[in-house]
Amino acid sequence: MDRQRIVLELEAGEAGERLRGYAERRGFHRFLLAVGAAKSTLVGREVVLRKGTALRFPGGGGEGEVLRVARPADLEGVLRALQARPLVLVEFDRERVIPLENLIAMRQTAGEHAPGALWVRAQRAEEVPGLLGALEHGSDGAVVAVSVTEEIDRLEAHIDRPRLELSWKIAQVARVTPGGIGERVVVDTTSLLAEDEGMLVGSQGAFLLLVASEAQGSRYTRPRPFRVNAGAVHSYTLLADGTTRYLSELEAGDRVVVARPRGDARSVRVGRLKIERRPFTLVEVKVGARRYTLFLQEAETVRLTTPKGPKPVPELSIRDRLLGVELPAARHFGMAVHETILER
Repeated sequence: MDRQRIVLELEAGEAGERLRGYAERRGFHRFLLAVGAAKSTLVGREVVLRKGTALRFPGGGGEGEVLRVARPADLEGVLRALQARPLVLVEFDRERVIPLENLIAMRQTAGEHAPGALWVRAQRAEEVPGLLGALEHGSDGAVVAVSVTEEIDRLEAHIDRPRLELSWKIAQVARVTPGGIGERVVVDTTSLLAEDEGMLVGSQGAFLLLVASEAQGSRYTRPRPFRVNAGAVHSYTLLADGTTRYLSELEAGDRVVVARPRGDARSVRVGRLKIERRPFTLVEVKVGARRYTLFLQEAETVRLTTPKGPKPVPELSIRDRLLGVELPAARHFGMAVHETILER
């Protein structure tokens, strides 16, 4: 989610300045600050100052307005303000989602006649994704008051969470055979993963299998709960923004999806990749009339997920069933597109 659309409301003075530094290191660069506080170095082009219901930009550019919406008739007042002001901050009384959707629809109808920027106050970090995604457009900014670094961490956790509806399917193993020697990719993340969490990986973009983390370890290796031995360099994996990417193209800082079987999904950051030549096992599965493949390193620490839990690749047989996610097959540079495609 675009952090440039998130506005942090900070306390004035030294406390706010320290918090601003932490926020900027986390990728947040827009701030709302009260007027009349102690002298602050926060003032700049990414700062809006508030005094009562008036908003202003330190460098000039007109005056904005804070409006409260408590009933449907108030939406017309917001629309008029967007026609006259460069910025309007809306503070909803109780309901937020439906009145925001109504306001976005009204603004779209008004078109270029309502050019002002629309900001909406969020009462909690959990509200931010919904405010920025309403009707696929959302508000131009979501304002969140923060006073400690932990609140920024909580906000980051919510906006980094993938907004994806995963379509889980059960695949029947059709073939397990040696896959020769090739380059495999180990993905080390900056997060600790649970034993039943893993990355979604596949040779075809239409179906990705759940490759479990190494949080379980083995008799001869210590657990590495930050690691997924994900597969061959050509394999696809799912990113937090809904696109796919080849494992070999991942970079430090990328946000990949990790998921629990039929459960929650979250995004984690890639810390590093390890690409090494290793022996492969070719796993082929059937989902209905279609077949999909995945090349994985032949090792006991590499596990695919069955309905009963992760199972080491060397122990797989055609009697096994595996969990995976069905996705749109057609992709253009990782983005889903509408076209006819056949992957084998």
